[in-house]
Amino acid sequence: MELHSKRLCLQSIQNKHAEEVFDYRSDAKTNQYQGWIPQNIDDVYNFISNKVSKSIDQIDTWYQLVIICKEDQKVIGDIGIHFLDENKKQVELGCTLAKSYHGKGFANEALSEVIKFLFTDLNKHRITASVDPANIKSIAMLERLGFRKEAHFIKSIFVDGEWIDDVIYAILKDEWINKIQND
Repeated sequence: MELHSKRLCLQSIQNKHAEEVFDYRSDAKTNQYQGWIPQNIDDVYNFISNKVSKSIDQIDTWYQLVIICKEDQKVIGDIGIHFLDENKKQVELGCTLAKSYHGKGFANEALSEVIKFLFTDLNKHRITASVDPANIKSIAMLERLGFRKEAHFIKSIFVDGEWIDDVIYAILKDEWINKIQND
């Protein structure tokens, strides 16, 4: 699978991307809000081989896309799509971007393409995103994309020996259509 925007190409993750993915994903400080930080390159190969679905739109699986900058052909991030329900109408998104590409609109551009694909090509009804409430930049980006806050769960996720909060944002297909018509 491949999607294109003005500056980006989004492709299904493959073993050939492992080293570049490890380079930005292993940065624990930058990725403090992520659920997965690989400790070594084998963790990335294992993730690609055993954790990521080989085909898109399979119930209760994650499908992973890498974000490639067209200008320098570097893998600068990734987007995970979690296919949630047996009716195939709801998904969850997650996005990680290399630190040197933060603040330049790349995540917004990549997520916009994925959202368009999910609503237009796969006819999804609802897209959600789970965010640490301290991750204010990601929350602001989701709101710019048209997502709205649906829930704030107190100490609902156990990470590294600590209970943390979780905020859920969502957008419905008709909300997205209204947003793009008004932009």
